[in-house]
Amino acid sequence: MKKRESNSAVQQGKPGRRKYDEEFKQQALMMVRNGQSVHSVAEALGISENLIHPWKRAASDNHSSADLEVEQL
Repeated sequence: MKKRESNSAVQQGKPGRRKYDEEFKQQALMMVRNGQSVHSVAEALGISENLIHPWKRAASDNHSSADLEVEQL
């Protein structure tokens, strides 16, 4: 898989700090959900594994919150 170098995926904030758009994060998480390791996804996308773990945690937290709302209905 090619490194993602699209300007729409990465927005420059402070020098040395990148902000990845939601589509890019979802793409990375989908690759992990499809059975690829966090390491291989990070390598394929040219990012640190340390970025993917919080994205996974946040997605899991959001999913849990949505389940809780449905249960309350």
